[in-house]
Amino acid sequence: MIARSRPKGGSPTDASMGLIVVSGWVGFAIAFSVANSPRFILQNGQKMWFAAGLALMLLGSRLRHHCFRVLGKYFTGDVKVVEGQRVIEDGIYHWVRHPSYTGGIMMYVGTGLALTNWVSALAMGISAPLGYAYRVRVEERALRERLGDSYEQYMRRTTRFVPFLF
Repeated sequence: MIARSRPKGGSPTDASMGLIVVSGWVGFAIAFSVANSPRFILQNGQKMWFAAGLALMLLGSRLRHHCFRVLGKYFTGDVKVVEGQRVIEDGIYHWVRHPSYTGGIMMYVGTGLALTNWVSALAMGISAPLGYAYRVRVEERALRERLGDSYEQYMRRTTRFVPFLF
């Protein structure tokens, strides 16, 4: 994926992946710095929160893996639309435009929950969507410009992150 996302000979690149990484670092820094603070620990059901966090991380990872398989060569770290690319509507992409980002957010939030600390969960639950929100705008603009009406129609039929909701 990294090799496919490197710009070829002076082609423009976007900063959206960097923003996701930085927002993730900020979220992780906050989450782990307060993880052992007794004031913020989720005392009731601590094992349940830990298990729910792990489950969310695993589900998010599986969702991202599914997206990688479905998109194939179109799954890159950088926003780019290649010649001959079409709108992919297979698998989860039939209902959701950005399921890989949903999976990423699930992994971040799962990490926060697994720390069994409400501030950690909140930090991860805020930082991840902030980075992905910018990325989605950049990506959808590029796809509308390059794929035109077929992507516009796809946008009308699907939700961004969660089937039938959002």
